Formats: sequence, structure tokens, C-alpha cells
Amino acid sequence: MTTVTYRVVNGHEIRAEVHEPAIDVRGPAILFFHGGGLIMGSRHWIVPDQLARYTAAGFTVVSVDYRLAPETKLPEIVADAEAAYAWMRTEASARFDFDPDRIGVVGHSAGGYLSLLAGALFRPRPRALVSFYGYGDLTGRWYSEPSPFYAQLEPIAEGSARGAVGSSTISEDLLPDSSRRGEFYLYCRQQGIWPQEVAGHDASERDWFAPFEPLRHVSPSFPPTLLLHGEADTDVPFEQSRLMAQQLARHGVIHELVTDPDWDHGFDYDGGSDPVVKKAFDRAVAFLLEFTLPVG
Repeated sequence: MTTVTYRVVNGHEIRAEVHEPAIDVRGPAILFFHGGGLIMGSRHWIVPDQLARYTAAGFTVVSVDYRLAPETKLPEIVADAEAAYAWMRTEASARFDFDPDRIGVVGHSAGGYLSLLAGALFRPRPRALVSFYGYGDLTGRWYSEPSPFYAQLEPIAEGSARGAVGSSTISEDLLPDSSRRGEFYLYCRQQGIWPQEVAGHDASERDWFAPFEPLRHVSPSFPPTLLLHGEADTDVPFEQSRLMAQQLARHGVIHELVTDPDWDHGFDYDGGSDPVVKKAFDRAVAFLLEFTLPVG
């Protein structure tokens, strides 16, 4: 594993970890976006067993940080994601010897959102997308109104929530501090103000959010997409992946939706012993391999 800086913004270094494959050949790569509601998390938030599966299959895995909200707002977060992809295709592919034309994008939760947005924004388009319980809609009621699930939990006081974040740029949220930033995320969901805090705009400003909503940008040229999402998800509603699948089908895009009625958010994080989850992850690896094959 090699830690590198892939972007510097106003003196702030944004880092990536590059995990090289077990197979010594010039093969495909994965750009990995961590979850955390765009508020918490870091490049370290990749499940070790899953990482091992990717590298054993021949992928170079590039797990990236990106600046976090609310200190940094959505357009700049997305700019980091685009910069990570551009860096992968140029400097990283040369240094770590993988094929820049065989990149798949994988993400979990908010990282799943970024992976779907990659299909709309990145050029040239990635070869494949895998979204674990991601979302394509930022302005729907699920994010812009109090969450019924989180409203059942102990209310987070505004002072405590805002005390968990600051004004300085942050792109690497490490334990134990992530639990404090988690309070801010919970507060946003209890109050229904996530779009406002992350983007700096009210969800009613739908035209402003439009460029950042993958659901609005599906076209026939969208990359092949695998969606994995549990029907019992209490954080990101299953409906988000169902709506995305409908749009992909409407435009004739190759896609699959893998689901289970009992899966909650993060169903795959401790799924090594669950045969249903293992089968789902096997499908994710196979999907990536299928669509990152050499052309010709």
C-alpha cells in the first residue's frame, strides 16, 4: 500500500491510498469512494476483506479522500472526485502501471452516490460503476425532511452537533473523531437539513442541485451499473436504487439491482460468513471484471 497526495487545494493536501494487485500484470483499476454522508469518513473506510478480493482479482485499488462537508460544500467535493479520476488516468496509471482505460468506480452510501455521479460527469466515462446503497437524488423528502428512523433516536442538540465540526478544511476523518462528526450527520437527518448543510442551498432550489443529481443525468451512454441495496435500509431508502434502476432501464443501460428484504444499511460490512452477502459481493467482483476487460 502506498499513500500519495493526489490534489492540493489552498495548501491542503488530499490523499489517496494505492493498493496494488497480487497479479503482476498491467490490469484494470478501481477508484473507491468511501461513505459517511459526505460529512465523515476517510480513504481507510474500505472493508479489508473486500479490498483483498479486489486485489486478488487483479485490480489496482485507489481509495481516495475528498474534502468533507459542512466545511467544504458540494461543488468542491465533486471537484475532488473529478480530480481523483483525472489523476488516476494520468500520473497514477503511469506510476502504478495499470490501464487508464479500464477503470471501474465503486462506492458505499455517499460514496455510492459519488460513483453514480461519476457516470454522469467523468470523461471519458468509467468502464463500470458499482454502488452499494447509494443514491441519485439529493432533494427528495428522504434527505430534505426529518428522517422517521433517526427521529426515533435521542435528539442531538444543535450546539453539540455544530461543536463536532469547524471552519477548517478537512478531508481525512479519523477515529475517534468520526463519532463526533457522526453527531452532526445525525443532527442533519433529524432536522431534515442535510442538503442545506452539505450544499449551502435549500432543497427547494432544485435547479441548483440538478447538475449534482445522477438520477437526472442517465443517458444511453451511461456506464454499466451494478446497484446493491437492502430493502430494510434505515439510512438510505431502498427506493433510491430502485428509481436509479428504472432510469437505467428506460435508457437501455446495462444494469443490475441486487437486493434482499432483510439487508439494512452497511449489510456487507460483516458479511463474510453470510452466504447471501458473499454471493452478492462475488457478483460485484464479477461485474467489474466483465466490464473492465481489454477492448479488442
